[in-house]
Amino acid sequence: MVLTEFNLIKRFFTRPAKQGSTQLSVGDDCALLVVPEGFELAITADTMVEGVHFFVDVDPVHLGYKLLAVNLSDLASMGAEPVSVTLALTMPKVDELWLERFAQGLFSLADKYAVDLIGGDTTSGSLTLTIQAMGLVPKQQALLRSAAKVGDLIYVTGCIGDAGLGLKIKQGYVCADDLQALRRFNMPEPRVAEGLAIRSVANACVDISDGLAADLGHILEKSGVGASLDYQDIPVSSAVFEYISATHDWRMPLIAGDDYELCFTIAPENIGKINIDCTCIGIIEQEQGLRLVREGRVSDFVIGGFEHFS
Repeated sequence: MVLTEFNLIKRFFTRPAKQGSTQLSVGDDCALLVVPEGFELAITADTMVEGVHFFVDVDPVHLGYKLLAVNLSDLASMGAEPVSVTLALTMPKVDELWLERFAQGLFSLADKYAVDLIGGDTTSGSLTLTIQAMGLVPKQQALLRSAAKVGDLIYVTGCIGDAGLGLKIKQGYVCADDLQALRRFNMPEPRVAEGLAIRSVANACVDISDGLAADLGHILEKSGVGASLDYQDIPVSSAVFEYISATHDWRMPLIAGDDYELCFTIAPENIGKINIDCTCIGIIEQEQGLRLVREGRVSDFVIGGFEHFS
């Protein structure tokens, strides 16, 4: 028996609310949320399309997890605490096993952050997935791309380039130690706790989705400043280091996407207030553009990353 749209939603995507801000969830034409006094609602949306953002043979568990993770990463970059999401699911046919595994991956991450799925839509068509995520941030405390100041130090969380290596492994590159890279590519960890921790001390912030250089470039453009990065300070895993050594593709950590780490700027006097695992990789400068210090040489780096319509 083929599931109807509403039975599909009820079976796979309807659960009790966890957040006090959720007043009305799945089942009506709209959900109802309450924004507590003194807070603002941060809203983001991301779409993933088969053949563009994920391979045809992707594990639905990984897909559900990653779809939510990339949205929570956007909230993290603003210093917002996630509360709820909506899901728009377009698929060519109803596959109950696929839906069960997709929901498993989605809710495994949603449960970690007590995120409510409060509504959405299902329709027939090419496999396309969209989540709209909402989070709460105290008024006037959201981290913006436009707030970097000359003299700020540039930090990143975690390691850079693992997801890019994971993509290359999926495309045929042979790596002796591929587990971490593939996990970072398939199931990135949104830096929600880190975003909340730096909210009161950082100036500007962005999540690294399209590549370190490109996403830092958004901060530079919005803030009207430039930057200098020290290449040897960019934190990379041993697997990425070995990849660079073997291929001489030293640009990869700068231009590969899907890391979903945070890149933020902070005034030197606030460095002692940082209480998360992060690495200083450069400094914000008056002269616009991005400069790279590598092997004792300073050179302009053409900012680039993944671009859908390039």
